[in-house]
Amino acid sequence: MIRTIAIDDEPLALQLVTNYVSKTPFLELVESFDNPLDAMEFLSDNPVDLIFLDIQMPDLTGIEFTRILENRPKIIFTTAYEKYALEGFKLEATDYLLKPFSYEEFLKAARRAEKIIGLEKTEAKETVEANNEFLFIKSEYKIRRINFNEINYIEGLKDYVKVYLQNETKPILSLNSLKSLEAKLPESKFMRVHRSFIVNLEKIDTIERSRIIFGKVYIPVSDQFKEKFQQFLDSNFL
Repeated sequence: MIRTIAIDDEPLALQLVTNYVSKTPFLELVESFDNPLDAMEFLSDNPVDLIFLDIQMPDLTGIEFTRILENRPKIIFTTAYEKYALEGFKLEATDYLLKPFSYEEFLKAARRAEKIIGLEKTEAKETVEANNEFLFIKSEYKIRRINFNEINYIEGLKDYVKVYLQNETKPILSLNSLKSLEAKLPESKFMRVHRSFIVNLEKIDTIERSRIIFGKVYIPVSDQFKEKFQQFLDSNFL
């Protein structure tokens, strides 16, 4: 779903856009505004993906609003004045709808925005997923960067996790679930071997009787994860 707001000082024009949004399956109308100042205050705490924005408005025009907007979402200008088209596209507007416009015209512009937003979200996701080296974790009112190659193992304790690092005597304690942390770890390097433990496969030196040994700590491999762990051993066994 594309989070959307509409801004127009003309009640009938605003109602038309909100109706069009409501009948478009991939658009979610978060809010509508009859002036850009209220919209700007709303956007400071509520980011959206797309704005349907009138240009000719009192106090602040749609062009001026777009210029000063921080973290600018995609913009589709809606206006009765064709003369603003060039200036709108200079601001990299996604599209420009000349009033009065039909639902067909609206839908064409909305699908253009959907395609662009979807592509940008995919690229952003791929960029995040491409990181295979570290993550950030909150601990003791701080945000710590944890390099994957420094982790020995991770222990889950109800609503908390303990991250044991190779060069630190005390674990890093964080308010997180083991499941949510597991989702952030690269599968090629980490494996869950027990309901309460995830281990760094690259740090395993000794295994004894279905237990992984880290110094004086013995981590059991439970029956639930034994087959997958055995596959890892078989693929790396001489």
